[in-house]
Amino acid sequence: MNSDKRFIQCLAAGLLLVSSAIFAQTPDQATAPDALIKMVVTDVMTSVKADPDIQKGNIPKIVDLVEKKIVPYTDMRRTTEMAMGPNWKKATPEQQAQLITEFKNLLIRTYSGALSQLRDQTVQFKALRAAPDDKEVIVKTVVIGRGDPVPLDYRLEKTTNGWKVYDMNIMGVWLVEAYRNQFANQISQNGVEGLVKFLQERNKQLATAKPAN
Repeated sequence: MNSDKRFIQCLAAGLLLVSSAIFAQTPDQATAPDALIKMVVTDVMTSVKADPDIQKGNIPKIVDLVEKKIVPYTDMRRTTEMAMGPNWKKATPEQQAQLITEFKNLLIRTYSGALSQLRDQTVQFKALRAAPDDKEVIVKTVVIGRGDPVPLDYRLEKTTNGWKVYDMNIMGVWLVEAYRNQFANQISQNGVEGLVKFLQERNKQLATAKPAN
């Protein structure tokens, strides 16, 4: 995984922004992909800035918030499958279910600190360039903060249950790509079961870690 601190913080913010909003209006199957992203980003930033517990790095509260909101608007199965690449077919159905759960928990816990750091950031939403019959689109945004503006793209797919986010691009690197080599290395050394155990152990470590702030 890329070790650049700024990369991780920006990626973290984007991931959690898209997965953990408290909606004033709940998106439905007819909600357009750009409208979905705008609704989530706007509401989550308002919610976080108004919640002192999250700003203090209350991980259980952050995890609870994300758990309740991530499933309806994110396709973690596809995210995990893409991160696994060809190795996905080597996993049994039971292992696939474990990998989806552990990878989701890893993303939530690894990037929970970024959510608590949201303060004065704003987001610019770019016009969506897509045809009405497109099944996959990329919604482009720019995060404006104290440093340089950061382009942040969301890749979504149209499903029978509405649009779902399954990948993100920050500074030219897609989230899935950031984990693919790490997963492949673990599997080459210890097999699929070894990757499952690696993720479980990492999640245990993160669960007992103290907030950075």
